[in-house]
Parts: sequence; C-alpha cells; structure tokens
Amino acid sequence: MALSFCLLAGARAAASPSLPSSAALLQRRHLPPAVVVGPLPQAQQRWRRGTRFCRASSSSSSPPPPPAPPEEPQDYELLDTTGNCDPLCSLDEVSSQYFEANYKPKDDLLKALTIFATALAGAAAINHSWVAANQDIAMVLVFAVGYAGIIFEESLAFNKSGVAILMAVCLWVVRSIGAPSTDVAVQELSHTTAEVSEIVFFLLGAMTIVEIVDAHQGFKLVTDNISTRSPKALLWVIGIVTFFLSAILDNLTSTIVMVSLLRKLVPPSEYRKLLGAVVVIAANAGGAWTPIGDVTTTMLWIHGQITTLNIMQGLFIPSAVSLAVPLALMSLTRFEANGSSQESSSLLSSEQMAPRGQLVLAVGVGALVSVPVFKALTGLPPFMGMLLGLGILWILTDAIHYGETERQQLKVPQALSRIDTQGILFFLGILLSVGSLESAGILRQLANYLDATIPNGDLIASAIGVASAIIDNVPLVAATMGMYDLTSYPQDSDFWQLIAFCAGTGGSMLIIGSAAGVAFMGMEKVDFFWYTRKVSGFALAGYAAGIMSYLAAQNLHISLPTSLAEIPFIPGS
Repeated sequence: MALSFCLLAGARAAASPSLPSSAALLQRRHLPPAVVVGPLPQAQQRWRRGTRFCRASSSSSSPPPPPAPPEEPQDYELLDTTGNCDPLCSLDEVSSQYFEANYKPKDDLLKALTIFATALAGAAAINHSWVAANQDIAMVLVFAVGYAGIIFEESLAFNKSGVAILMAVCLWVVRSIGAPSTDVAVQELSHTTAEVSEIVFFLLGAMTIVEIVDAHQGFKLVTDNISTRSPKALLWVIGIVTFFLSAILDNLTSTIVMVSLLRKLVPPSEYRKLLGAVVVIAANAGGAWTPIGDVTTTMLWIHGQITTLNIMQGLFIPSAVSLAVPLALMSLTRFEANGSSQESSSLLSSEQMAPRGQLVLAVGVGALVSVPVFKALTGLPPFMGMLLGLGILWILTDAIHYGETERQQLKVPQALSRIDTQGILFFLGILLSVGSLESAGILRQLANYLDATIPNGDLIASAIGVASAIIDNVPLVAATMGMYDLTSYPQDSDFWQLIAFCAGTGGSMLIIGSAAGVAFMGMEKVDFFWYTRKVSGFALAGYAAGIMSYLAAQNLHISLPTSLAEIPFIPGS
C-alpha cells in the first residue's frame, strides 16, 4: 500500500501544471538544447517531492492513506516533446513504448565500436616511441579530436563535460611521455592545477550564492518593478535591466532569470523571441565590463591581466554601445506584442518571496560585489573572498531557518545539489587541457605565428571575438592567456581589455556562441536559423560599434569618472 501510494503521489506531483521556479531553471546551465527544453526538470522535482512526502508519511505511526483510484495515462507521462525522460520513466508504459519504437541498435553498436577503437589507438600510442618524438603533433591531434567531440556533442550524444575531462587527462599523459622527465610534467601539472582551482572555487562559490538568492525568490524585487507593456519601451527596459543585472551576476544566470520573467510577461510570439534575443545581447554586454560578470573576464582578473577599476572604466562605454546600437536598430523594426498581459500579471503577483528573502538578497549581492574589495584589502586571491561570502550566507540561512524542517530547500546543502556541477567540470577539463598545451610550448609557437602574420593586437583581439561566436570563449581566452604573458602585454593594456570585451560580446552574433544564447535557445525552443536571420545582424552591428567606440575612447582618453580610484583601499584592485 505504501509503495503504491508513493508512486501515485509522485505521478500526481510530476503531472501537476504548476509553473517552473527559477531555482529549477538554474539547474539547466551549460546543457545542450535537447536537454534544456521541455517540462522534464520540473517533473523530476515534483516526483521527488511526492516520493519524499510518501516516505515521511510511511515512517510515521499513523496508517498510510488508501491508494487513489487509477488516473488517466497522461497523468503518468514523464516524457517531454523531444522524447527525453527521467530515470523513473522506465516504470511507465508510454516510455517503454517510445523506447521500443525509437531504439536503434546499429547506432549503439557504431558508438561502441568507435569508443573501443579510440581506446585501442590511445593505448597503442602511449606505448609508442612516436609520441615522445612528436609530442606537439600528438597533443594537437588529441586536442582537435576532443574539441570536435565538444562541438558535436548533440550529434554524438556525449556530454561535453566528460569529453573535456577525458581530453585533459589524455593531453597530460602525452605531456608526461614527451617531457624531459615525469617529475617535470608533475611539477607543471601542479602549477596548472593551482591556477585552475582558483577559477573553479570562485565559480563554485558564486553559483551557490546565486542559487540561494534565487531559492528565496530574491530576484522578484527586480521583476516586480517592470510594469511597462509598451513594446518598444519594454524592449529597452529588458535590455537595460539585464545589462546591469549581468554585471553583478554572471551572464548565464541573468539570462535564465530574465527569460523566465519574459515567459510570464509576454505570451508566446515572435515578439517574445525578440525580447529573449535582447536578453542574450544585454547579458553578454553587461558581463564584459565587470570582473565578476563573465567567466572569461573573471579568468583575466584572477590571473592579473586586468584590474577591477580599469576594466570597469575602460569597457563600460563600449559595452553600453554594443547594447544600445542593437536596441536602436530593433526599435526601428515593426513588431507587435499580441496577447493580453492580464494573465501574466496575475502569475507574477501569485509568486511570493520566501521569508527573509530581502535579507538574503542583500547579503548575497553584497557578498558578490565585495569580492574585489576583499582582494584589495587582503591581497588574497578572489576565490577566498567568494568563499567568505558563501560562508557568511551559509551561517545566515542556517540561523534564520533554524527549526523550519519544511524549508530545507532554502539552505545551502540543497543549493549545492542544484548548482551546475557539470558546467564546473567542463571548465576544469578545458582549463587543464589548455594548461598542458601551454606547458608544452605549443601556445607560444601559435602566438609567434600570429604576431608574424597579424602584427596588430587589436586585430587579433577582434578576430578572437568573431571566433567566439562559433567556438566557446572559455578555451579561446584560456589559450590567449597562454599565448601572451604580461611581458608581451602588461596589465590593463588595451590588448587585454579588448580581449575581455570581444570574447564577451562576440558570442552574441550566433545563438550558439555563448552560454546565455544556448540557455535561451533551450528555454524558448528558438531555432538557430531564426536567430541568424533576425538577430545576428543587429548583434554584429553592436559588436563592431563597441570596438570602434573603445578605440575612439582610448585615443581621446575618454572613460568613466575616476573618483572611485581616490578611495584608499581599492587603487590597485
């Protein structure tokens, strides 16, 4: 009886039509579009809530309630429109029928043979003297094959995080064979791991803080203040709000929050897709001008290529221009917002902020913003400041929710289970892979080639921005950092600032060029070619205008007011 009630409770919870929370949406970071779309994550969470209730009820002394009468088959269906299902879908007849109808043993056999052949080739290469004599060629081949697996992860059905980690290990194995000795390779690996861990710990702390704030519905304060329904006015309001929100949060989180808001403000239409594209452009532009707004900018900041005040002063105007130009061009386009907003307003008002949500929002945002101040005061790496903010927020949430067993989802342990762990592992694999190429001297050779071919650093940075529309900007920036050190281009030079701007905003030109674009494509089921036809031209115009405004501002010595630099404790942050 208890088991049957458990299954029925989970099925009812999974089939309930309640709206997804932004906390559930935050679990979709860095996922391919096929995984992001559909109501699957909400169904999984509601199934778990139903089964947890079942276990709690069965453990009490009171007898379990009688089983409910059988429900309609659709109440048990956990499949989304793409055919994805959760691990429990094997219990349901609909899922079994779908699996039998779509199972292709030849495809599985082909993938298995490919993996087996690759493993044999790798084992043979490790024991072959050719690797030691041709280390550079072997590492380039491994990196090319691994990166191809990352790019075509949907076609191959391999998760890019797993491919990145495997690629990193293989590259370091090849490096250990080709190095003068194993001790040299181990020393290089230890140095690379120390640098990479700073970024990983920083991202881990930042994602957890954002997840806690979102669990308390803290971002509702932002969404409640958006009341305009004028199509053109809403276009600018959404862009400006996202621009500044992304400067504090990361661009991916800002995209998820704002697209979730749009789904409640605007009914499904071409206009809502256009607003979502504005969110992507604004999130990438807003994340480029602060050290905590984008992963690539954070990487440059942690490794000392840029400092807080200089990057904010130098890139605010270009970033604002890269957003204002697309918004101005889009405003000239004729579009209509069909549908009524009355239902959307009622949905917004029905969501309630968790108890002490404003306090958690203030402490969480304060922890993020104060990281540069902590670095300037103590001289310690930024990840220590982020971990300090996480520790404070952890103790605070434990204190304000003490004894509230029904609100365990608002505490840090639950937030840690919801953060994008696979995204962090992807960064780990990519950065370790690039570190192996840097240790082998391959990136230095590439830098020398680029210097001889393209002697202008501005053109190199601009080309990297264009490439980031196709290739993920994290490995591009990581490779650039390995190619050019501070002796080639000193701290806060125009080259590093332009790299931060181009890598951050260049991904807006294609929907697959940034994590924000991928999240938008998955949440709104936007087609790649629709974005290319409707948005890419606007994003390209903003990208070019931003570069020109940066170069003009540097030649005319125009920047933000420098009054902040007079504060004694942040002159060199």
